[in-house]
Order: sequence, then C-alpha cells, then structure tokens
Amino acid sequence: MEGANGTPVVVVFRKWRRASDMLGDAVIALFPELESAPGMVASFERIGQHGTALYEGVIARTLPATPGEYASVKKELESAPYYYQLVMRVRRAKR
Repeated sequence: MEGANGTPVVVVFRKWRRASDMLGDAVIALFPELESAPGMVASFERIGQHGTALYEGVIARTLPATPGEYASVKKELESAPYYYQLVMRVRRAKR
C-alpha cells in the first residue's frame, strides 16, 4: 500500500459507535487519500488489518477517536513493518 516506509500519509482515526460494528478494538484508521478500489479508501483495524472502506459510510457509523483511544493503533502503523509517517486530519462536524 502506498504511504509505507516513511512516506507521509493522511490518516483519520475513528471509533465505532456500536460493538457489533467493530473488529477487535473500537478504532479504525482511514486513509482518505489512498484509493483502494473505485470510490473506496484504504483502512486499517487491529483485527483484519488493511482493508477497503467506504469513507462516508464509516464516518456516518463512527465517532472521532481521542488520542488515547487511537494511540496503540497509531504506534502500530508507525512501527515495523509499516513505518508510516502519519499526517493527522480531524474531520470537523457539519454545521
């Protein structure tokens, strides 16, 4: 996947609203600038690892994750074998 090995990559960390929506812990990392299929973006969860996600669909079913909630996922993505250089993006609420 693009963005590995120190290349900067934009990431949005979210947490699932309901336990039935999540795999493993409640945090999902979305990579909105990395298209993984037409209309889909790359994603990462602890269980399942890298995958494909409908960005707006995940945003609708999740809440922003706090730094404490996403810290372990962020650390994993910044470590071997990924070595992502993450650029955090916060999605602001619509008015």
